[in-house]
Amino acid sequence: MNKKIFMESKNWTHWFEIAVNDFDRARKFYETIFEIKIEVNDFGNFKMGIFPHKETGGAICFGQWYKAGENGTLIYLDASPDLALVQARIEKAGGKILQSKKQISPQHGYMCLFNDSEGNRLALHSMQ
Repeated sequence: MNKKIFMESKNWTHWFEIAVNDFDRARKFYETIFEIKIEVNDFGNFKMGIFPHKETGGAICFGQWYKAGENGTLIYLDASPDLALVQARIEKAGGKILQSKKQISPQHGYMCLFNDSEGNRLALHSMQ
């Protein structure tokens, strides 16, 4: 296989973990903005809330190794078909818009930056 074709077709996101300081508040935030139900796994001193998914997945995580912060990892979450729908729910759910929807380029779609309920800086992406 041509190395260039392989690298261009590689799925770079396999799993993500978003650090949270208040698990219940964060769960409510993400359930509200994406209108989903997060599966909670409570291991005592560690909690993981798994986003519903088919292939690539991720979770909100609470525990000693997870500290939320504004300048931490930047994850682009898929907000298809139009991120404006998800963006409109962010502040009502306790988050903050840092950069409203803007076009990256015609071939790369749109993005916005926001802080979640825990102060994590994240991004949304969609092609519309």
